[in-house]
Amino acid sequence: MAYRNLAKVSNRFLGPTAPRKRHPAQQLSTLREDKFSAPHQRIHPLTDIETNQYLQKYELEIKGKFDEIVPLLKSVSALQHEHDFVSRAKELTHKELGFDLPDHILNKAWVRPLDMRGLFAWCVFQAHQQTSDQFFELDPLQGGVESRKARDFQSFLEGCGFHLLDITPCSDGRLAHTIAYALRIPFSAVRRRSHAGALFDIEKTVNRWIKTEHRRFLEGLPNKVEVGSRYLKVVTYHFSSLNPTHQGCAAHGSNDALAASEGYNRLLGFREAVEKSFCCGASVDLLLIGLDTDTDAIRVHVPSSKGEIDLAKWVCAVDVYEKTKALSTEVALNKILEIVEENSPNKTEPGMATFIARLIANNISQIDYVRELHGGNYPDAGHAERFIGVGIGFKEVHLRNLTYFSHLDTVEQGAPDLDVGVKIFKGLNVSRDLPIPVVVRFDYSGDIQGARERAIADCRRVNDAIGTRYRDLVADGLLHTFLTIRDRDKKTSAEVVGSSLDPAIQEGH
Repeated sequence: MAYRNLAKVSNRFLGPTAPRKRHPAQQLSTLREDKFSAPHQRIHPLTDIETNQYLQKYELEIKGKFDEIVPLLKSVSALQHEHDFVSRAKELTHKELGFDLPDHILNKAWVRPLDMRGLFAWCVFQAHQQTSDQFFELDPLQGGVESRKARDFQSFLEGCGFHLLDITPCSDGRLAHTIAYALRIPFSAVRRRSHAGALFDIEKTVNRWIKTEHRRFLEGLPNKVEVGSRYLKVVTYHFSSLNPTHQGCAAHGSNDALAASEGYNRLLGFREAVEKSFCCGASVDLLLIGLDTDTDAIRVHVPSSKGEIDLAKWVCAVDVYEKTKALSTEVALNKILEIVEENSPNKTEPGMATFIARLIANNISQIDYVRELHGGNYPDAGHAERFIGVGIGFKEVHLRNLTYFSHLDTVEQGAPDLDVGVKIFKGLNVSRDLPIPVVVRFDYSGDIQGARERAIADCRRVNDAIGTRYRDLVADGLLHTFLTIRDRDKKTSAEVVGSSLDPAIQEGH
């Protein structure tokens, strides 16, 4: 049965009120004064201050690793003509960034100009690897598959009548934090695939739906088929409230209405493909969400009981925030549910209304997060990604403007997404004479014989295709790649299996 009174389950998604032991993520070094040390009158009563604190520390810690690279390399560059350059450069880098610079690049500084492009890419790749190691070793976002939050969320999801949540955000780096931050969903409790314009591949999504239902039929996971729950597919498009004509979704020409309608059409196409292939009894539920990349506030297009969505009508989290900020926690939660039910084009399903109300309540914490940390709006209104992620995986990336995603099996099929990313980085990096760092990732199942070898082959195949498609950038040292694989069946970080900065490859050039 769906939860009808949100106040009764508030502890499941607003976080505990009692103090808890310090999590490893809360012990990370603080890079700026903690603005969430004490609540004040501007904080909404539903805002989870404790979660905001550890999310802030994690964001500042991880982004700090990447943002310290350029200042560090400027110091290294100033040392390159010193007699003890190599030892001093390595000592400085290890002290500031926690890893070493490569000898095969440093040792050539006396005979040729120091390859600063190569060093920059090396540092980005090493910072990414540190992030991956920390993510899987410490679970800093407290959303791992064995976490209490993940178990509670799955229970809540099933209580709403859904057995799996599949979300497609736009591959724009400003939406990379959609799951763990904007919606506050445990990352292991959701299936995420990012695509440019949020235009997911319908056939591949149908295949993932088939695998999900097949597992339910054979193993009863995540629940048994006879339960009658549904597969919930969500598209998250984005828009800019401050600069709508220039900072919206590039894939849709910063046209918010087009982004919403194209996302909805893709959802309808998915549902039609499932129903025509497996009959009407195999229907799925659909949900369309907009995300303001300036404030992280969401707007939800509430579907009717028949799955109909009115593109011109939505529930805005900012409006809900203002209407409920003076209420008690219990009254505010029930008011949100009431607002959701009032804004359906026709009476929505109780479980869907409860689920949407939860997302909006979660998003209120994120609205306060941005207001407290950035004064209400992000200072990087546009793109500010640190690297491009290509392939299948990247479970560890959950920070805004850290990564531009290009989920693909082949470069040929994923060319539109990848070309957008390269265009973005031509403005971000190449314009400053810095290279485009590309991390190639393929996850595999270690329980399947030969899967690891096939993942490595996929990395090399995609790497070769990237080298061919962007030949001029590669030749000028303006695009570097880092090949990684990860066993999805284990709680281990990514394994490095190759790089354009490998000494043997560098010598070949």
